Amino acid sequence: MGYLVGYARVSTEDQSLDLQLDALRKAGVLEDNIHIDYASGASTKRPGLVFGIKDLRAGDTLVVWRLDRLARSMRQLYPILDSIYIKGATFRSLTEDFDFNTITGKLIIAVLGALAEFERQVIAARTKAGIAAVRARRGEGSWGPPVYMTPERIKRVGELLHKGLSGPRVAEKMGVSKASVYAHWKQVGHHKWARRLPSRKSQKD
Repeated sequence: MGYLVGYARVSTEDQSLDLQLDALRKAGVLEDNIHIDYASGASTKRPGLVFGIKDLRAGDTLVVWRLDRLARSMRQLYPILDSIYIKGATFRSLTEDFDFNTITGKLIIAVLGALAEFERQVIAARTKAGIAAVRARRGEGSWGPPVYMTPERIKRVGELLHKGLSGPRVAEKMGVSKASVYAHWKQVGHHKWARRLPSRKSQKD
């Protein structure tokens, strides 16, 4: 009976690993044997996975919380599994609780991986269709938040700044972000109206 080597992954550091780590610990994986990556599943740079596979010895088992933590496509999954099996180790997914080391288990991996890849492609297609619909309504090349800083608004920003209002006050008055005001700071010519420091002569007087 070999060791359990755990692997957990989230796409960004803002996401929580707690669910995966708790499941790995409950399955019997020791803290020192858990490897972590903060990377997209499609990324080829996953040092945590590389070190986890390097740690494997004959009889060990690489454990993940769910299959998609290991790979996001069959093309990506098979080489990873091969590198595990070459070590004489086995693979286990806690969510898809099958024995993936049998012929039947490997068939199930193929089916689950294909379904996961199909689901991602459907989501990508829907996202693309949604973007196309928004562009059709707003006009080509206008993807993103609605444009609030129209030429008329930019002119009004310049007038308010010229009257001496601060950037934050102008943003509040116009109902736009401070970033929008500062983005057009030079465009409205505010640099011409910026207060100048008094000369040394006037300071002496």
